[in-house]
Amino acid sequence: MRVSLKWLADYVDVTLSPEELAHKLTMAGMESAAIENIGGDWDSELITVGNVLDVQPHPDADRLVLATVDHGGTEPQTVVCGAPNVEAGQRIAFARAGAKLIDGRSGERAVLKPAKIRGVESAGMVCSGKELGLSSDHEGILVLAADAPVGTALSTYLGDAVLDLDLTPNRPDWMSMLGIAREVAALTGATVREPQHTYDDQADENVPAVVAVEIADPDLCSRYVATVVEGVTLGPSPQWLQERVTAGGMRPINNVVDITNYVMMELGQPLHAFDFSAVQDAKIVVRRAREGEKLTTLDGEERTLTKDMLVIADAKKPVALAGVMGGADSEITEQTTTILLESATFHPGCIRRTAAALRSRTEASARFEKGLSPELAVIAAQRATKLLVELAGGRALHGYVDSYPAPAEEVRIDLTRRRLEQVLGIDLPTSKVRAALTSLGFSVRWSPPELYEVRVPYWRTDVRISDDLAEEVARVIGYDQIPTTNLSGALPSVAAQPLRNLRESLRDACAAAGMQEVITYSLTTQELLARVLPEDEMAARPPLKVAHTVSSEYEYLRPTLWASVLRTAAANLRRHDGELALFEAARVYLPPPRERLEAGELPDEREHVVGVVTGQREDRWGRASDEAVDFFDAKGYVDAALAAVGLTPALSQAERFALLPGRTGAVSVDGRDVGVIGQVHPAVAAQFDIDQDVYVFELVVDELLEVAAGDRVYESDFRYPPVVQDLALVVDRDLPADQVRSAIEQHKLVRAARIFDVYEGEGIADGKKSLALSVTYQAPDRTLTLEEVAKAQDSLLKRLAKEFSAELRA
Repeated sequence: MRVSLKWLADYVDVTLSPEELAHKLTMAGMESAAIENIGGDWDSELITVGNVLDVQPHPDADRLVLATVDHGGTEPQTVVCGAPNVEAGQRIAFARAGAKLIDGRSGERAVLKPAKIRGVESAGMVCSGKELGLSSDHEGILVLAADAPVGTALSTYLGDAVLDLDLTPNRPDWMSMLGIAREVAALTGATVREPQHTYDDQADENVPAVVAVEIADPDLCSRYVATVVEGVTLGPSPQWLQERVTAGGMRPINNVVDITNYVMMELGQPLHAFDFSAVQDAKIVVRRAREGEKLTTLDGEERTLTKDMLVIADAKKPVALAGVMGGADSEITEQTTTILLESATFHPGCIRRTAAALRSRTEASARFEKGLSPELAVIAAQRATKLLVELAGGRALHGYVDSYPAPAEEVRIDLTRRRLEQVLGIDLPTSKVRAALTSLGFSVRWSPPELYEVRVPYWRTDVRISDDLAEEVARVIGYDQIPTTNLSGALPSVAAQPLRNLRESLRDACAAAGMQEVITYSLTTQELLARVLPEDEMAARPPLKVAHTVSSEYEYLRPTLWASVLRTAAANLRRHDGELALFEAARVYLPPPRERLEAGELPDEREHVVGVVTGQREDRWGRASDEAVDFFDAKGYVDAALAAVGLTPALSQAERFALLPGRTGAVSVDGRDVGVIGQVHPAVAAQFDIDQDVYVFELVVDELLEVAAGDRVYESDFRYPPVVQDLALVVDRDLPADQVRSAIEQHKLVRAARIFDVYEGEGIADGKKSLALSVTYQAPDRTLTLEEVAKAQDSLLKRLAKEFSAELRA
């Protein structure tokens, strides 16, 4: 929010410099992002307030005039001017040669030089708002107030400092000049001057007699106040009002619109002025929009409304979109003479959703969506009505309509001295606490020896509990004034999180093995899930749908990571050469059966690790080779991950939806299924725009915890050297290779056995396959001799022949 210090001074005396004030506000929680010095670069001697003494036609140009200006110097100065609105008697901004101004055409800053224009010498300029950097208007000169002192430096008369404040969303009162003034007064010890909002009721009629207000949906509109002003004359606003509106970051339009914007920025309450003649049957109805109802708003856009939106309607049709924008049919025009002024309190969530749905966030909606006090509605209506009477020549009808179905109760909070000390860590004197809260507008009654009884002012909608009051005390006193104290008491014990620790260990192991971690949204679409889950499973256990979704792409809690990881892999394949190995460690949400879900049962949240491997293997220089990755690359990552947590997996044939039969294996540890590895079915891969072999693995961390929870036994490395020999065996094609490896490792002299090749083809009989294994022999107490190794291998071959009909390959 932009805060003009010149405007702020109308409500509170500002004795600090802009920099000091910005620092003080920042330390109190109202961060000042920047300070804009308006007029700081205007030369005080060369740019002054001038008075136009005379205007004569240019002798050689129809569109130019000669303006004689008294600028406070020894003699008046005549300059050539092309502005259509220059007139004798005006107070204007006058710049003499040498002044630095903004070029109206190029927008660049330039030095004003004497020039001869159509034969007439001109050594000065009557300035527009654009040339001074005040606005984008370059069509006419900037006309100052009639009482502007001639000869005064323009930087003194118009100069200002504007603070750009980053406000927190819980403080709607800060979105007003008066709210900022209250904060400044509390921090500096000054007194706030409230703007006057009383006015003379000059018309004989009462407002309730000429307009009826009905709140059809009080859950979305808690209060609606209306006043009526007749005999209004539309025209430009006075200079001071235009300056205030411009300083607030808005564009002056006309006196009626400027008054509503001015009061909104002054008090924080948005207002809307209707052309009363356009309100059918002189009736206002605040209701929900009908589905598909149309409304053309002030920006010329035809809006299609939904039943979740709130409209201001007359007896027949909507005339405004509540809290967001008025309607074009009831817009104030030059023919308008009677105004119906609206000041209301709307439900913040409704206004925020409406503005977001229609992509029309306005200054009004930004305030309503933060939650305004209903008490503010009457004050703002009276303030704006007063200004309409004074600045638009209107006559206010007596009283106002105030529809307030359920008046809010005054908020009272009890704050104990003990709680205040507990929150702040310091026992403050009672007088200091009362002074801090009173300076912010709170009413405080001290009940010795312990209790502060506090009444909350209407504008503080964010204060509802005692800790809110403690925060206010700390802000006013200054966080930097609270002494630093060491923590007392025993540190809490560390809570054991075995599931989290196991997940993190698996994550570290996958990354260490060379995989890249991805993080995807836990919400997905039903269409994506249907690619990787069977139809009957989704029917029996439908994924959980989020009640209020941000986007149609994020509607359902995912019961599997497969779809997310495969979609990420597909996106990366388009810009990646070589092997692509991705993994994600995250939570999945397994829905209960439909009948238990309808009974309110929550999903089973489980930790999963899912990896995807595809592409071409890389050579020793990191370049893509001609050899594609396969099932065993995926298995290698699983072996590495489980080895890091001290587990040895076993693999058995399995079937799984979305995986290719015959190339799918169940991963188990100590007989417990903990996951799966397999090749994604080409038809499923094609749905993700993947046209090459792709392999996935899944580890269920919750299941792994059951087998990893036991004690791990330390084994020291053998001191004596190993003997490594390769062994090629011919076995039945359907025999799982892991069974052969496990049988070999059971020999007392075998330290490890690793399969490094599986071959079927020429030289191998039909129905058979060749397994190549690297076998490591090692003894803990001696160096093995070749004779011992040969004897051990011979006994292995006999056992393998007996158990698996295995033969040594020639």
